[in-house]
Amino acid sequence: MSKFVTFGEIMMRLNPEGYFRFVQADKFEVSYAGGEANVAVSLANYGLDAGFVTKLPDNPLGAAARNEVRRYGVDVSSVVWGGPRLGIYFAEKGASQRPSKVVYDRAGSSIALAKRADFDWAKILKGTKWFHFTGITPALGGELPEICLDALKFCKAHKITVSCDLNYRGKLWTKAEAGKCMAKLVPYVDVLIANEADAADVFGIVGKGSDVESGKLDKAGYVSVAEQLVKRFGCKQVAITLRTSLSAFDNLWAGMLYAKGTAHFSKEYAVHIVDRVGGGDSFGGGLIYALATGRKPQDAIEFAVAASCLKHSIEHDFNQVTVSEVETLAAGNGTGRVQR
Repeated sequence: MSKFVTFGEIMMRLNPEGYFRFVQADKFEVSYAGGEANVAVSLANYGLDAGFVTKLPDNPLGAAARNEVRRYGVDVSSVVWGGPRLGIYFAEKGASQRPSKVVYDRAGSSIALAKRADFDWAKILKGTKWFHFTGITPALGGELPEICLDALKFCKAHKITVSCDLNYRGKLWTKAEAGKCMAKLVPYVDVLIANEADAADVFGIVGKGSDVESGKLDKAGYVSVAEQLVKRFGCKQVAITLRTSLSAFDNLWAGMLYAKGTAHFSKEYAVHIVDRVGGGDSFGGGLIYALATGRKPQDAIEFAVAASCLKHSIEHDFNQVTVSEVETLAAGNGTGRVQR
Protein backbone atom coordinates (compact mmCIF):
# COMPACT_ATOMS: atom_id res chain seq x y z
CA MET A 1 0.00 0.00 0.00
CA SER A 2 0.99 3.65 -0.09
CA LYS A 3 3.40 5.42 2.24
CA PHE A 4 0.66 7.87 3.27
CA VAL A 5 -2.81 6.41 3.86
CA THR A 6 -6.02 8.25 4.72
CA PHE A 7 -9.27 6.58 5.83
CA GLY A 8 -12.80 7.96 5.74
CA GLU A 9 -15.88 8.71 3.67
CA ILE A 10 -16.06 10.22 0.21
CA MET A 11 -19.36 11.75 -0.86
CA MET A 12 -21.01 13.29 -3.86
CA ARG A 13 -21.16 17.08 -3.40
CA LEU A 14 -24.07 18.92 -5.02
CA ASN A 15 -23.93 22.72 -5.40
CA PRO A 16 -26.51 25.17 -6.72
CA GLU A 17 -25.08 27.36 -9.46
CA GLY A 18 -22.99 30.28 -8.25
CA TYR A 19 -24.51 31.86 -5.16
CA PHE A 20 -28.06 30.59 -5.65
CA ARG A 21 -29.78 29.34 -2.52
CA PHE A 22 -31.14 25.80 -2.30
CA VAL A 23 -34.70 27.07 -2.68
CA GLN A 24 -33.75 28.86 -5.91
CA ALA A 25 -31.87 25.98 -7.52
CA ASP A 26 -33.17 24.19 -10.60
CA LYS A 27 -29.89 22.36 -11.21
CA PHE A 28 -26.91 21.16 -9.15
CA GLU A 29 -23.24 20.84 -10.01
CA VAL A 30 -21.58 17.52 -9.12
CA SER A 31 -18.17 16.99 -7.52
CA TYR A 32 -16.81 14.48 -5.01
CA ALA A 33 -15.20 15.10 -1.64
CA GLY A 34 -14.60 14.03 1.94
CA GLY A 35 -12.15 15.13 4.61
CA GLU A 36 -9.69 12.27 4.26
CA ALA A 37 -10.03 12.09 0.47
CA ASN A 38 -9.25 15.81 0.32
CA VAL A 39 -6.05 15.24 2.32
CA ALA A 40 -5.01 12.33 0.10
CA VAL A 41 -5.40 14.47 -3.03
CA SER A 42 -3.31 17.25 -1.48
CA LEU A 43 -0.53 14.79 -0.65
CA ALA A 44 -0.61 13.29 -4.14
CA ASN A 45 -0.50 16.76 -5.71
CA TYR A 46 2.63 17.44 -3.63
CA GLY A 47 4.25 14.34 -5.10
CA LEU A 48 3.86 11.94 -2.17
CA ASP A 49 2.76 8.31 -2.46
CA ALA A 50 -0.78 8.71 -1.12
CA GLY A 51 -3.59 6.20 -0.79
CA PHE A 52 -7.24 6.49 0.23
CA VAL A 53 -9.27 3.77 1.98
CA THR A 54 -13.04 3.69 2.20
CA LYS A 55 -16.06 1.52 1.38
CA LEU A 56 -18.12 2.35 -1.69
CA PRO A 57 -21.24 0.90 -3.28
CA ASP A 58 -20.47 -1.37 -6.20
CA ASN A 59 -22.34 0.75 -8.74
CA PRO A 60 -21.55 3.59 -11.18
CA LEU A 61 -21.76 6.28 -8.48
CA GLY A 62 -19.24 4.45 -6.32
CA ALA A 63 -17.00 4.06 -9.34
CA ALA A 64 -17.32 7.77 -10.15
CA ALA A 65 -16.23 8.73 -6.63
CA ARG A 66 -13.29 6.31 -6.82
CA ASN A 67 -12.28 7.61 -10.24
CA GLU A 68 -12.34 11.24 -9.11
CA VAL A 69 -9.75 10.54 -6.43
CA ARG A 70 -7.69 8.25 -8.66
CA ARG A 71 -7.36 10.88 -11.39
CA TYR A 72 -5.06 12.88 -9.08
CA GLY A 73 -2.71 9.96 -8.56
CA VAL A 74 -4.17 8.64 -5.32
CA ASP A 75 -3.92 4.86 -4.84
CA VAL A 76 -7.42 3.42 -4.42
CA SER A 77 -6.48 -0.26 -4.58
CA SER A 78 -7.63 -0.86 -0.99
CA VAL A 79 -11.15 0.54 -1.46
CA VAL A 80 -13.72 -1.98 -0.21
CA TRP A 81 -16.79 -2.54 -2.38
CA GLY A 82 -20.32 -3.19 -1.16
CA GLY A 83 -23.16 -1.67 0.79
CA PRO A 84 -26.23 0.25 -0.35
CA ARG A 85 -25.27 3.78 -1.30
CA LEU A 86 -22.89 6.69 -1.70
CA GLY A 87 -23.26 9.52 0.81
CA ILE A 88 -24.29 12.95 -0.49
CA TYR A 89 -23.96 16.46 0.80
CA PHE A 90 -25.43 19.68 -0.53
CA ALA A 91 -23.40 22.89 -0.23
CA GLU A 92 -24.92 26.37 -0.55
CA LYS A 93 -22.24 29.04 -0.88
CA GLY A 94 -22.66 32.02 1.41
CA ALA A 95 -22.14 35.62 0.41
CA SER A 96 -21.42 38.78 2.37
CA GLN A 97 -23.15 38.39 5.75
CA ARG A 98 -25.11 35.27 4.67
CA PRO A 99 -23.26 32.13 5.82
CA SER A 100 -22.70 29.03 3.75
CA LYS A 101 -24.91 26.04 4.52
CA VAL A 102 -24.35 22.29 4.30
CA VAL A 103 -27.11 19.65 4.27
CA TYR A 104 -26.10 15.99 4.66
CA ASP A 105 -27.77 12.98 3.05
CA ARG A 106 -25.32 10.33 4.19
CA ALA A 107 -27.25 8.10 6.62
CA GLY A 108 -26.94 4.44 5.73
CA SER A 109 -24.02 4.96 3.35
CA SER A 110 -21.73 2.05 2.49
CA ILE A 111 -18.94 3.28 4.76
CA ALA A 112 -21.33 4.00 7.64
CA LEU A 113 -22.49 0.36 7.50
CA ALA A 114 -18.97 -1.06 7.11
CA LYS A 115 -17.83 -3.99 9.27
CA ARG A 116 -14.52 -4.54 11.03
CA ALA A 117 -13.95 -7.59 8.86
CA ASP A 118 -14.01 -5.39 5.73
CA PHE A 119 -10.57 -3.94 6.48
CA ASP A 120 -7.41 -6.05 6.67
CA TRP A 121 -5.19 -3.39 8.22
CA ALA A 122 -2.10 -5.57 8.16
CA LYS A 123 -2.43 -5.75 4.37
CA ILE A 124 -3.66 -2.19 3.85
CA LEU A 125 -0.96 -0.57 5.99
CA LYS A 126 1.99 -2.74 4.97
CA GLY A 127 4.91 -0.39 4.31
CA THR A 128 2.89 2.69 5.33
CA LYS A 129 4.71 5.63 6.93
CA TRP A 130 1.76 7.86 7.91
CA PHE A 131 -1.95 7.25 8.64
CA HIS A 132 -4.56 10.02 8.74
CA PHE A 133 -8.21 10.12 9.77
CA THR A 134 -10.65 12.68 11.15
CA GLY A 135 -13.26 12.74 13.88
CA ILE A 136 -15.91 12.63 11.15
CA THR A 137 -15.20 8.96 10.42
CA PRO A 138 -16.06 7.49 13.85
CA ALA A 139 -18.94 9.97 14.06
CA LEU A 140 -20.67 8.04 11.27
CA GLY A 141 -21.42 5.36 13.85
CA GLY A 142 -21.92 1.64 13.47
CA GLU A 143 -18.63 -0.22 13.76
CA LEU A 144 -16.51 2.71 12.59
CA PRO A 145 -15.20 3.65 16.07
CA GLU A 146 -13.92 0.09 16.43
CA ILE A 147 -12.61 0.04 12.85
CA CYS A 148 -10.63 3.22 13.54
CA LEU A 149 -9.29 1.76 16.78
CA ASP A 150 -8.19 -1.40 14.94
CA ALA A 151 -6.21 0.72 12.48
CA LEU A 152 -4.68 2.84 15.24
CA LYS A 153 -3.56 -0.17 17.26
CA PHE A 154 -1.84 -1.55 14.16
CA CYS A 155 -0.15 1.80 13.59
CA LYS A 156 1.04 1.92 17.20
CA ALA A 157 2.46 -1.59 17.01
CA HIS A 158 4.28 -0.87 13.76
CA LYS A 159 5.51 2.66 14.53
CA ILE A 160 3.35 4.35 11.86
CA THR A 161 2.86 8.07 12.50
CA VAL A 162 -0.81 8.96 13.05
CA SER A 163 -2.50 12.32 12.49
CA CYS A 164 -6.10 13.24 13.24
CA ASP A 165 -8.24 16.30 12.65
CA LEU A 166 -10.84 16.46 15.43
CA ASN A 167 -13.42 17.95 13.03
CA TYR A 168 -16.43 17.90 15.39
CA ARG A 169 -19.72 17.78 13.48
CA GLY A 170 -22.77 18.44 15.62
CA LYS A 171 -25.07 17.08 12.90
CA LEU A 172 -23.45 13.65 13.23
CA TRP A 173 -23.17 13.11 17.00
CA THR A 174 -23.47 14.84 20.36
CA LYS A 175 -20.60 16.44 22.25
CA ALA A 176 -20.85 13.71 24.88
CA GLU A 177 -20.68 10.96 22.26
CA ALA A 178 -17.74 12.63 20.54
CA GLY A 179 -15.85 13.10 23.80
CA LYS A 180 -16.31 9.50 24.91
CA CYS A 181 -15.24 8.05 21.55
CA MET A 182 -12.38 10.38 20.70
CA ALA A 183 -10.90 10.00 24.21
CA LYS A 184 -10.25 6.36 23.26
CA LEU A 185 -8.72 7.21 19.86
CA VAL A 186 -6.63 10.35 20.44
CA PRO A 187 -4.08 8.63 22.75
CA TYR A 188 -2.85 6.86 19.60
CA VAL A 189 -2.45 10.16 17.71
CA ASP A 190 0.97 11.74 17.19
CA VAL A 191 -0.15 14.93 15.38
CA LEU A 192 -3.52 16.34 16.44
CA ILE A 193 -5.22 19.07 14.39
CA ALA A 194 -8.01 21.15 15.88
CA ASN A 195 -9.43 24.58 16.48
CA GLU A 196 -10.57 26.08 19.77
CA ALA A 197 -14.21 25.15 19.09
CA ASP A 198 -13.32 21.48 18.44
CA ALA A 199 -11.28 21.24 21.63
CA ALA A 200 -14.09 22.80 23.65
CA ASP A 201 -16.89 20.76 22.06
CA VAL A 202 -15.18 17.38 22.18
CA PHE A 203 -13.04 17.54 25.32
CA GLY A 204 -14.25 20.61 27.22
CA ILE A 205 -10.79 22.16 26.84
CA VAL A 206 -10.92 25.95 26.70
CA GLY A 207 -7.98 28.35 26.58
CA LYS A 208 -7.46 30.92 29.24
CA GLY A 209 -9.25 34.16 28.40
CA SER A 210 -11.07 32.58 25.47
CA ASP A 211 -14.60 33.10 24.23
CA VAL A 212 -15.35 30.27 21.82
CA GLU A 213 -18.77 31.59 20.77
CA SER A 214 -17.42 34.96 19.65
CA GLY A 215 -14.23 33.46 18.23
CA LYS A 216 -12.04 35.63 20.46
CA LEU A 217 -8.92 33.90 21.73
CA ASP A 218 -5.52 35.43 22.27
CA LYS A 219 -2.25 33.61 21.59
CA ALA A 220 -1.85 32.56 25.21
CA GLY A 221 -5.25 30.89 24.98
CA TYR A 222 -4.23 28.83 21.97
CA VAL A 223 -1.04 27.74 23.70
CA SER A 224 -3.07 26.73 26.73
CA VAL A 225 -5.39 24.57 24.60
CA ALA A 226 -2.41 22.81 22.98
CA GLU A 227 -0.70 22.25 26.33
CA GLN A 228 -3.85 20.70 27.78
CA LEU A 229 -4.28 18.38 24.79
CA VAL A 230 -0.67 17.23 25.00
CA LYS A 231 -0.91 16.68 28.75
CA ARG A 232 -4.16 14.71 28.54
CA PHE A 233 -3.40 12.54 25.52
CA GLY A 234 0.36 12.53 25.01
CA CYS A 235 0.29 13.85 21.43
CA LYS A 236 3.71 14.82 20.12
CA GLN A 237 2.42 17.87 18.25
CA VAL A 238 -0.81 19.87 18.18
CA ALA A 239 -1.78 22.17 15.31
CA ILE A 240 -4.54 24.72 15.74
CA THR A 241 -6.13 26.77 12.96
CA LEU A 242 -6.93 30.41 13.71
CA ARG A 243 -9.84 31.81 11.74
CA THR A 244 -11.41 35.25 12.18
CA SER A 245 -14.60 35.37 10.12
CA LEU A 246 -15.35 38.92 8.98
CA SER A 247 -18.02 37.77 6.53
CA ALA A 248 -18.78 34.80 4.26
CA PHE A 249 -16.39 36.39 1.75
CA ASP A 250 -13.57 37.61 3.97
CA ASN A 251 -11.64 35.83 6.71
CA LEU A 252 -8.34 36.26 8.49
CA TRP A 253 -6.47 32.95 8.48
CA ALA A 254 -3.45 31.73 10.45
CA GLY A 255 -2.26 28.75 12.47
CA MET A 256 -0.16 27.50 15.35
CA LEU A 257 1.96 24.39 15.76
CA TYR A 258 2.85 23.33 19.30
CA ALA A 259 5.89 21.04 19.40
CA LYS A 260 8.27 20.10 22.19
CA GLY A 261 6.83 22.71 24.52
CA THR A 262 7.12 25.60 22.06
CA ALA A 263 4.33 27.32 20.12
CA HIS A 264 5.06 28.43 16.56
CA PHE A 265 2.62 30.93 15.00
CA SER A 266 2.31 31.54 11.27
CA LYS A 267 1.80 34.85 9.54
CA GLU A 268 -1.84 35.89 9.14
CA TYR A 269 -3.51 36.11 5.72
CA ALA A 270 -6.50 38.22 4.69
CA VAL A 271 -8.47 35.77 2.54
CA HIS A 272 -11.22 36.61 0.06
CA ILE A 273 -13.06 33.32 -0.28
CA VAL A 274 -14.02 31.52 -3.47
CA ASP A 275 -14.88 28.23 -1.74
CA ARG A 276 -14.32 27.67 1.98
CA VAL A 277 -15.25 23.97 2.10
CA GLY A 278 -12.12 21.84 2.36
CA GLY A 279 -10.03 24.64 3.84
CA GLY A 280 -9.23 22.72 7.00
CA ASP A 281 -8.37 19.58 5.05
CA SER A 282 -5.94 21.54 2.90
CA PHE A 283 -4.29 22.73 6.12
CA GLY A 284 -3.96 19.11 7.25
CA GLY A 285 -2.53 18.01 3.92
CA GLY A 286 -0.01 20.82 3.95
CA LEU A 287 1.02 20.08 7.52
CA ILE A 288 1.49 16.36 6.89
CA TYR A 289 3.59 17.08 3.80
CA ALA A 290 5.75 19.62 5.61
CA LEU A 291 6.38 17.45 8.67
CA ALA A 292 6.94 14.29 6.65
CA THR A 293 9.53 16.01 4.48
CA GLY A 294 11.52 17.13 7.51
CA ARG A 295 10.62 20.80 7.78
CA LYS A 296 11.17 22.52 11.09
CA PRO A 297 8.05 23.47 13.10
CA GLN A 298 8.01 27.13 12.02
CA ASP A 299 8.47 26.23 8.35
CA ALA A 300 5.86 23.47 8.67
CA ILE A 301 3.13 25.75 10.04
CA GLU A 302 3.93 28.42 7.45
CA PHE A 303 3.58 25.85 4.66
CA ALA A 304 0.32 24.44 6.04
CA VAL A 305 -1.33 27.85 6.43
CA ALA A 306 -0.14 29.07 3.02
CA ALA A 307 -1.50 25.88 1.40
CA SER A 308 -4.86 26.40 3.06
CA CYS A 309 -4.89 30.08 2.18
CA LEU A 310 -4.56 29.15 -1.50
CA LYS A 311 -7.30 26.51 -1.21
CA HIS A 312 -9.82 29.18 -0.22
CA SER A 313 -9.38 30.57 -3.76
CA ILE A 314 -10.24 27.25 -5.47
CA GLU A 315 -13.65 25.84 -6.32
CA HIS A 316 -14.70 22.51 -4.75
CA ASP A 317 -12.96 20.59 -1.96
CA PHE A 318 -9.66 19.47 -3.49
CA ASN A 319 -6.63 21.74 -3.13
CA GLN A 320 -5.26 22.10 -6.68
CA VAL A 321 -1.87 23.64 -5.89
CA THR A 322 1.77 22.64 -6.17
CA VAL A 323 4.57 22.73 -3.64
CA SER A 324 6.24 25.61 -5.45
CA GLU A 325 3.04 27.68 -5.40
CA VAL A 326 2.69 27.15 -1.67
CA GLU A 327 6.34 27.95 -1.04
CA THR A 328 6.06 31.16 -3.06
CA LEU A 329 3.17 32.37 -0.91
CA ALA A 330 4.81 31.24 2.33
CA ALA A 331 7.90 33.23 1.35
CA GLY A 332 5.83 36.39 1.17
CA ASN A 333 4.70 36.72 -2.44
CA GLY A 334 0.95 37.08 -2.00
CA THR A 335 0.16 39.93 -4.36
CA GLY A 336 -1.77 37.80 -6.82
CA ARG A 337 -0.16 39.53 -9.78
CA VAL A 338 -0.38 37.82 -13.16
CA GLN A 339 2.49 35.41 -13.75
CA ARG A 340 3.86 35.68 -17.31
